[in-house]
Amino acid sequence: MTAVGIDAIEIWSGKLKLDLPNTFAPVKGEDPEKYTKGLGLDNSSFPDTYEDIVTMGANAAKRLMERKGLTPDDIGRIDVATESAFDNSKPVSTYISGCLEQVFDGDFRHANKGERKFACISGTQAIDDAYNWIKAGRNRGRAALVISTDTALYERGDPGEATQGAGAVAMLVTEDPGVVELSTEQGYGSMDETDFLKPNQQFPSVDGKRSMQVYLARMREALEDYESIAGRVHPDDFVYAPFHTPFPGMVRKAALLAYRHTIRGTEFEDELADDIGRQPREDEFDDWNDYEEAIRGYMDDLKETQQYRDWFEQTIEPTIDISRRVGNWYTSSVHVARASALKVAAEADRDLTGEHLLVGSYGSGAQAEIHSERIVGGWREEIEQLNVDEQLAERYDLSFEEYETVHDVHNHEKETDVEEFTQPSGEFVFDGWGRMGERKYEYVE
Repeated sequence: MTAVGIDAIEIWSGKLKLDLPNTFAPVKGEDPEKYTKGLGLDNSSFPDTYEDIVTMGANAAKRLMERKGLTPDDIGRIDVATESAFDNSKPVSTYISGCLEQVFDGDFRHANKGERKFACISGTQAIDDAYNWIKAGRNRGRAALVISTDTALYERGDPGEATQGAGAVAMLVTEDPGVVELSTEQGYGSMDETDFLKPNQQFPSVDGKRSMQVYLARMREALEDYESIAGRVHPDDFVYAPFHTPFPGMVRKAALLAYRHTIRGTEFEDELADDIGRQPREDEFDDWNDYEEAIRGYMDDLKETQQYRDWFEQTIEPTIDISRRVGNWYTSSVHVARASALKVAAEADRDLTGEHLLVGSYGSGAQAEIHSERIVGGWREEIEQLNVDEQLAERYDLSFEEYETVHDVHNHEKETDVEEFTQPSGEFVFDGWGRMGERKYEYVE
């Protein structure tokens, strides 16, 4: 059977930076380590005044198409995943295709365009859609362009304010891919939950504690469902495990839960037995609360073992290298995590061809998906072309007062006229409003 997967990846960050320990924390009267160690974040990316979800997505897609030598005729499908859309009818993919048609010969007139919504998991769902479209033979030899793009902004003073971010990831899904081959084995955990909502409002309503609980519960269910078709997951099965990363601190909790689950009944649990005992088994307890308390105690001990710390450093830490510098990108979050891990491996000159990733996606409301991906031969050449380090180094460092100003610029309920902080060059920019109130865009040389 023909392999289908991700052939190319491109990242585009918002051009502004908010330094959390040195700029945000002092004004908030907080210990900087609340952000750097607690949340696991150093900086957040923000869009400049001429940037939004369309410009970031289009700029990522343009760079991807240019270095892959693609034309609009090569693309048969454009799917955009976002939870920052500004139109309930017209999909963001139409705006992005309109941007790209300004710089490429030809058009996307015969490409299927759509928009995916299920909070942060929709980027993965859009990849699933592209995979199914190609596997069904409906692509006519063409590729799918999947773009996840978001401005993850919270109302000022909201507890989630420190986890903000803005950026886009463009991915090309093709036959015979050059980065990762997607598997048919997937697991899901899904329930009707109220942990994060944006009901006809710009900024989300979030129950932070509940959202953490739901995230972990759905991830556990998805892992169990995945194992029901793929077999038990062993810690040595996967070289990296990219998770949805609203902030690295949440990944630390998910990783510990996953590790406890995967070592259960293995030699890893046996090796730890003398130091922290064996994992509590449900049938050993008459009371569920006693069992849960015993599990929490075991996990507290497990977290401090050298065995777990080594696994986390090797398998999880590389996935959060970029995220700690950019904040939450919603639908792009897990895809940034994948790219981050592969980037760290390329820089360390590791040979990953044939190795596997265990990818954990999540969207509030709520659903998790676990699936595996096999790394293929062209991964290093592709990942080495990312310029994300240069992008992040060139971001404009906002003062707190400038942060408040640019936050107002991107608040749809306010009219704020502010000069841009950076100079656009070779990119798409927001260019005002059209006759029906639509957003307009132009390419700046």
